[in-house]
Amino acid sequence: MENAREELFFAGGCLWGVQEFMRYLPGVISTEAGRANGLSNSTKSEYDGYAECVRTQFDPQLVSVNQLMDYFFEIIDPYSINRQGEDVGEKYRTGVYSRESKHLEVVKQYIAARPDSKKIVVEVKALSNYVKSDAEHQDRLTLHEDDYCHIPLDLLHKYRKTSQ
Repeated sequence: MENAREELFFAGGCLWGVQEFMRYLPGVISTEAGRANGLSNSTKSEYDGYAECVRTQFDPQLVSVNQLMDYFFEIIDPYSINRQGEDVGEKYRTGVYSRESKHLEVVKQYIAARPDSKKIVVEVKALSNYVKSDAEHQDRLTLHEDDYCHIPLDLLHKYRKTSQ
């Protein structure tokens, strides 16, 4: 029997680092670099309101939405609007998107339960549009380890090692 597969879309600044981080988490089946909730169906249109994101498919029997949120909060500044590290602009906003309302409810409850919930500016919205990023953005930090990433390298290496 094939494992159940669910998906969430995580926006946490530059998608290169988010994809590299998410791919190694226990229970994550696959990741894909893309853009969420924009105004067009093209990656060529200068982002048109999109958030850079990572489509994350996971096995809910191995990892919960709350656990994925714990991991996600390790790599973002949840208080920063339209900025993560040196990346600045609307496309670098933080957010969690889903086609499933049950996922969005869990994410909202997760944030509400945090003691710092009043300061958190992470978007939680239904996925209205998704466009896969061009090939040169897929698996970027796996293929080019020295490229820029706002996520601390020791954190990336920690999960790479535990997955091998």
